[in-house]
Amino acid sequence: MTRIHLPGILAMAAIVVASNILVQFLFGQWLTWGAFTYPLAFLVTDVMNRVYGAAAARRVVLAGFVTGVICSVIGTQIMGEFGPLVTWRIAAGSGLAFLLAQMTDVLVFDRFRAGRWWRAPLVSTLVGSSLDTAVFFTIAFSAALTFVEPGNDVSWAGEALPLLGLGPVVPLWVSLAVADWLVKLSLALIALLPFRAIVTKISPEIA
Repeated sequence: MTRIHLPGILAMAAIVVASNILVQFLFGQWLTWGAFTYPLAFLVTDVMNRVYGAAAARRVVLAGFVTGVICSVIGTQIMGEFGPLVTWRIAAGSGLAFLLAQMTDVLVFDRFRAGRWWRAPLVSTLVGSSLDTAVFFTIAFSAALTFVEPGNDVSWAGEALPLLGLGPVVPLWVSLAVADWLVKLSLALIALLPFRAIVTKISPEIA
């Protein structure tokens, strides 16, 4: 790990910490504020990948993973109104989703590196974001995985409701997942602008 990668590591750690805090606060009916900060992790990973290569991006991802694990463990020890702020299912889902999604992002980005400048960050973020949402919400809230943490009652997440309040009837956690996924997809498009600007600033010759 070199000093040149430190800004990326610090940025990733800051995003993970902020997201772990902001996920405690609701934004409307289907989202938390953390849904708007966490996708920035893909921006950091992609910038590092473009400028310094896949190996550097993986180091940043691992730093973010370690930070997330620490935040989750701390959260399991803090008691809120309805129990621990972070259950072990949420901690496991969050950690596994982050690691799988970010490492997949690095792999896909590297595959499309030689294409137009926007293709690699867009495709890798769309794939990674989709994987992240699917893995996290399934592990954290699916009734099929109740055995992972029997003492954690997630029956509320299985309440049958119209998808996002207007679609077919599905478990509540599916609506939460779809809303989260739509935010990630929107931010993947928006993030192309800062991605281009940051890469051009750091390394104009490869922008």
